[in-house]
Amino acid sequence: MNRFVGRVVVVTGGASGIGAATCRRLAAEGAQVVVADVEGDAGRAVAEEIGGSSVQVDVARAEDNDRLYTQTWRRYRHVDAAVHAAGICPPEDGSILDVGLEAWRRVQDVNLLGVCLGCHAVLPILLAQGSGSIVNVASTAALLGAATSQLSYTASKGGVLALTRELGVQFARSGVRVNAVLPGPVTTRLTRGLFADDAAVLERRLAHVPLGRFADPTEIAAAIAYLASDDASFVTAASVVVDGGATAAYVTPHPPKLA
Repeated sequence: MNRFVGRVVVVTGGASGIGAATCRRLAAEGAQVVVADVEGDAGRAVAEEIGGSSVQVDVARAEDNDRLYTQTWRRYRHVDAAVHAAGICPPEDGSILDVGLEAWRRVQDVNLLGVCLGCHAVLPILLAQGSGSIVNVASTAALLGAATSQLSYTASKGGVLALTRELGVQFARSGVRVNAVLPGPVTTRLTRGLFADDAAVLERRLAHVPLGRFADPTEIAAAIAYLASDDASFVTAASVVVDGGATAAYVTPHPPKLA
């Protein structure tokens, strides 16, 4: 497919995981991709691989988001889509009985404030054009409770979901669409560090996923590409769940796939 030929797309968190997979997918469909990440060297490596450009940013800083989108517009004179995929889930983010205020705030700053600041920075460009798409990466954690809590992460993704819905409705008649993708468990460096390397924890997670496995980042990137493209021209303020059936399941097949 060549849905993004001649189009410019900014991807935050583009140096790894879902963000990097999204950069590769969009570039393969013809997009000029701007890889934005706090890890400058890693972001530049992805940009070089796909023939894009890169900007080092901390999404939790308003000035960095403004610089990202200002530089992109000055270079290309248009922005067609923005994918806000930057996110963290540090091990110190746990139960409400344990998580410290510093860890809480850092997760909120990156996961929720970062998305808000990105939308705030790109929306004036999209509104002036009268067209564009924003895709925010939330999580099925926004829909489900967990006994194995990552409290600030869960709260931040719930905020992303509400923010996306609000913006999607507010700007629905402006030519700008705003949607969220809600991944279930995905095989990334982040999830491997949290639980995928522990067989018992992994089995407990997979028991709730009807497909019996984690998603590959490319599978989430495919959903993001859909939402960012004209194929989703009648989709806004939506939450697209990509979770292997987990949020729909009351009882799942047994046993899960551990390989």
